[in-house]
Amino acid sequence: MQNTIKEEKPGAKDFSKLDILPALKEQLAVISEKCIKCKLCQKECEFLRKHGKPKDIADSYNPDDNLYQGMPFECSLCQLCVAVCPVKINPAFMFLEMRRETVRRGNGDYPEYNTILNYEKRGTSKKYSFYFLPTGCDTIFFPGCTLSGTRPDKVQKLYEHIKKTIPSIGIVLDCCTKPSHDLGRDEYFQKMFQEMKEYLMINGVRNVLVACPNCFKVFKKYGDGISVRSVYEFMFQNGLPDTEQVHGVVTIHDPCALRFDESVHNVVRDLVSAKGLEIKEMPHHGKKTLCCGEGGSVGFIAPDLAKNWGSLRKKEAEGKMIVTYCAGCANFLSSITPTSHILDLLFEPSATISGNVRVSKAPITYLNRLKLKSNLRKASQNGVIRERTFSIPVETKGGNLKRFLFLAVIVAAILAVRYTGVTHYLEQNSLRELIQGYGVLAPLIYMLIYTIAPALFLPGLPITIVGGILFGPFWGVLYTISSATAGACLAFLISRYIARDWIERKLKSPRWRMLDEGVEKHGWKIVAFTRLIPVFPFNLLNYAFGLTKIKFLHYAVTTFFCMLPACIAFIVFSSSLLELIKGKISPTFVIGIGLIILVSLIPLFYKRYKTKNSS
Repeated sequence: MQNTIKEEKPGAKDFSKLDILPALKEQLAVISEKCIKCKLCQKECEFLRKHGKPKDIADSYNPDDNLYQGMPFECSLCQLCVAVCPVKINPAFMFLEMRRETVRRGNGDYPEYNTILNYEKRGTSKKYSFYFLPTGCDTIFFPGCTLSGTRPDKVQKLYEHIKKTIPSIGIVLDCCTKPSHDLGRDEYFQKMFQEMKEYLMINGVRNVLVACPNCFKVFKKYGDGISVRSVYEFMFQNGLPDTEQVHGVVTIHDPCALRFDESVHNVVRDLVSAKGLEIKEMPHHGKKTLCCGEGGSVGFIAPDLAKNWGSLRKKEAEGKMIVTYCAGCANFLSSITPTSHILDLLFEPSATISGNVRVSKAPITYLNRLKLKSNLRKASQNGVIRERTFSIPVETKGGNLKRFLFLAVIVAAILAVRYTGVTHYLEQNSLRELIQGYGVLAPLIYMLIYTIAPALFLPGLPITIVGGILFGPFWGVLYTISSATAGACLAFLISRYIARDWIERKLKSPRWRMLDEGVEKHGWKIVAFTRLIPVFPFNLLNYAFGLTKIKFLHYAVTTFFCMLPACIAFIVFSSSLLELIKGKISPTFVIGIGLIILVSLIPLFYKRYKTKNSS
């Protein structure tokens, strides 16, 4: 799985014969021709230090190679490389086009992105979206998704504040779909954004005041016919909220989405100064600002790279409070260093400086957005109201069929128990006596099923529960951990010696390549980590380790001992399930629940440990 970028020869390369998007051909050609390999971008960017100089990446690009399908998704698209480049090439554009090419080839649907894409989908849904365009409205306020969820009170206050200057201003709660844009889902992005833009223009909207830097960037680039302006520029020119002055020293984090918009940089500093605060700049600010770590949705597939950006920000802040004007940046950075949004400072100066501003986190943010929508609807009169119903169907791979089969199995099981007279065997002692009557055949069949289950991608938890019911705590653990380890080893060996090419084609997500790199650096510790903390699907993980360089014995022994805690917990729990069905809560059941809770808390303990060590 390990791949490296080769050092390429000087001179431009011909990409005309590659079957790729025209825009990608153009970007590759530009980078290949103009990059002077000065290493200034690598000095600033860990992603480029890891993968190579832009010219080398461009010249060795192979759209059929898993490396080049996954690698561009590790770039934060922040364009710091552009800011420091002496010849002003834009590698970030190249990596964005690489993402689009990966999606075009049907290889960009990484499950790690489901969270952010579902978040985006909710934002554009009828349930969460809301348009209010008063009579005579030609300007709207577009707060963005994150600000509306984390600070709905500030959104309402700001809207009312703007109305003092523009009484006919409207408001739109919707998603600009920049996540899809950055993830290379260009067709989806274009259709969703253009539908919103066309609706606004048909209804007379020609100006947008934007609070979110990412929305600002999207409207500015794709919103032809609509003038976009930062709400912070508007506030500075038309008056600030009447709140108290404060004193102290802060630093400013400029979002990378507005890296080259100096007018916004300057006006935000004017706003902060207007509240009485002194500003001490970080080494990287303005055009050379750093990504907070959220850029390009990198954190979902390369969390270490994302964390590194945040750590650099914390280091440069030197303990001073960071003030930013991106709600996403504020969320990400506030988890590692004191960070506030500019609207916190403008509407609650004293509470902001003292660190007492209330900021919501998920899942409360979703409730906040619904409440904000409800409040705005109640206050909206004499105008056009809309909930967005436009959507683009997304193909699902057998999702409905799986749900149907699952329900069918449940119904069949209930009917079998109800009408075949097997209720007698739901007595725990009777059932185990029946199993014992088969001698060694029963455990052998159970262990055989469990051994081949991982290779066939069958879920292991239901089989584990059956093992606890049939064999009890002691023998259940013994049979289950032995066969689960054997199954994991079987998949490992198949991957390493029989189906290596097929498995490599399946494991296209960048996170699998990072797993390979982790094993090369840390060996069996990565096996232990992934067994104790389920960051990867179990069955795929077995195959993935077969592609790495870890020794089989190290893999097998670590797998056995690190799967044992969860195995014990679920076997002990399930061994008393039949008693629970009859209404009896046994001590074994209580112990099992306690063990499951302890095992489930391992990721939380690990996260706290990492946070403590990094602080």
